[in-house]
Amino acid sequence: MAKTILVVDDSASIRQVVGIALKGAGYDVIQACDGKDALGKMSGQKINLIISDVNMPNMDGISFLKEVKQHPKYKFTPVIMLTTEAGQGKMAEGRAAGAKAWVVKPFQPPQMLDAVAKLVLP
Repeated sequence: MAKTILVVDDSASIRQVVGIALKGAGYDVIQACDGKDALGKMSGQKINLIISDVNMPNMDGISFLKEVKQHPKYKFTPVIMLTTEAGQGKMAEGRAAGAKAWVVKPFQPPQMLDAVAKLVLP
């Protein structure tokens, strides 16, 4: 059975690029445009990994990550932050909130798929 990955980014083109790369690697993909949208789509089904942007309207990636970690069903779901933020402060904030990896845009799909393969839950 394919593993499900939730992609959260306010950029439709980024969601599309990430979605195509993941589907090409055999994953099922759920897309959300911000943290609030993503939380609404996390309706109890198994999500093996989350890829989230940091800077988004309505609910940013760090706030979204903190919410996810409060949810008993998704507490251990690994999260990769995919963002233009390369500053140590933001990275530390992301790690403190529970991010497992930090991929800086622009990214190479193979680099992202490598991180996904290492972190995705069985």
